[in-house]
This record gives sequence, C-alpha cells and structure tokens, in this order.
Amino acid sequence: MPLRFPLGKRQFNARWLMVLLAVAGCALFTTLGFWQWHRGQYREQVWERFQHDTTTPAQATAARLPDLPRFTRVRVQGRLDADHQVLLENRPRDGRPGYEVLTPLVLTDGSLLLVNRGWLPFGGYRDRLPDVTVAAADTVTLTGRLDQLPTAGLASGRAPPAVEGTWPRVTTFPTTAELAQILGQHIDDRVLLLDADSGPGYERRWLPPGVAPDRNFSYAIQWWAFAAIALGLFLFLNVEKRR
Repeated sequence: MPLRFPLGKRQFNARWLMVLLAVAGCALFTTLGFWQWHRGQYREQVWERFQHDTTTPAQATAARLPDLPRFTRVRVQGRLDADHQVLLENRPRDGRPGYEVLTPLVLTDGSLLLVNRGWLPFGGYRDRLPDVTVAAADTVTLTGRLDQLPTAGLASGRAPPAVEGTWPRVTTFPTTAELAQILGQHIDDRVLLLDADSGPGYERRWLPPGVAPDRNFSYAIQWWAFAAIALGLFLFLNVEKRR
C-alpha cells in the first residue's frame, strides 16, 4: 500500500520502498557530509598547530631521535657534510618546478641525520644544477621538526639516486636504504625540516601531509548537495495534483 497524504492542492503518493530508499540515501549523504566536515575541522587544527608551533625544541641526540614522534620540534648539533648533498627533484612550489636540498648532518656520535635545507626553483636546464654550497663549519646547532622522506604514490614515480658520479646527486622519492648506500653509512630514517631562521638554506614553507582542510569542507558541501538533490528529485517524482 503506498504512502499518501495531502499537500495543499497536491498530494504525496509514493511506494514505501521508494520512501525507504530516499530516506536511506539522504541519511547516507548527510552523514558523509558531516564526516567530511569534521575531518576538515580536525585537519584545520592539525595544520594550525603545525604552522604555528611555538613549543621549545627538545634537545635531541642520535640515541633519542628514533623514539621521538613525527613532527616533534628538536634541536640538534653536528657538522654539515657539504660534499655529499642530495637534490630531490620534481618538488613543485606555487606552480613552479624545483628541488629540495638534503644535506647530511654528522652528529656528535658520528651518525648521520638528513637535513632538508629548503626549496630551490628549477633553473630550466637539467644539466645545470643549482649551487647548494654551504660554508664549512666545525659544529652547528639546528632547529626544526622531524619528518619522513616523501613517498611516491606510484612506484613508477620513483627514481633512485646514482650510485656513482659527482655531487650533488639528483633523485626522486628515494628510500632510506638507497641514500644510505650512496652515503656509505647507515642513516636515520628521519629528516629534519629546518626552521625558517635556522642554519643556511633556502625557501622553507613546510606543510603537513595530506589534503588541505578546504578540500574536506568542499567534499562536505558536495555530499549535502547530493542529499538536497535526492530529496528534491524524490518529491518531484512523487507529488502530484489531487484528483
């Protein structure tokens, strides 16, 4: 038996199965919209903390580094190895192609920690690499946040560094093992993203991983729009003139 009731000069007339499907569809779309909205609010908080983190950097040693959570702000001491630097290519910034510069930091116990010294624009010639020379110094104190090496979405996007050749070496999405091989020494699987005012380097505008909060908010609005469209279409198909 269909569900019927008057609506002014019209009446609603729909089968119960269609009613249940419409209610379920609208409920699903609405729920997905709220889920995306809450995800956007969460990401907004994460991005805010990431970009405006004013906590005092923790003094970190080689032994302590593996136990510190990702994005922890730290202070480390060591010597920059300017002779064995790595350029991460295909790192766009504001629509421009470029490189990120990885420089090994020799810690006081002799172990290595990769330091990301920032972004440089691509000069237009693959055979002319940017000058990433860094002045030699016995010991430097650097501050930044711990992160991981960037990873490719597809294996085809990876290009390991050359085992032999001149420095700096160019690579795309290398693994820790590949970098350890060309450096000839075990390295920590962390990378130090330098603070903007710490040590010699280039443009540093670090962003947390994942999509921007605005993307989640736009998805939420899309789901709610689907719910409104589904409800409007259901009423259009099932409201008729009264006889």
